[in-house]
Amino acid sequence: MDRAKLDVDSLLKIVLVLIVVWLVLEIVGGVLGLLGWLLGPLQPILGIVLVVLIVLWLLDRL
Repeated sequence: MDRAKLDVDSLLKIVLVLIVVWLVLEIVGGVLGLLGWLLGPLQPILGIVLVVLIVLWLLDRL
């Protein structure tokens, strides 16, 4: 039975891309966490405003 052939270089590139994606997600999570801490009690109001804006945009009212 012949197994799929994957070069070591290709495998290393895949692993490198996954690590970069993971690091970007960690950075974005940290920034959003800091932003959430700064906004504090305004988070629900900001969420409602975003939902209203999206609905208005979808209904072509914006």
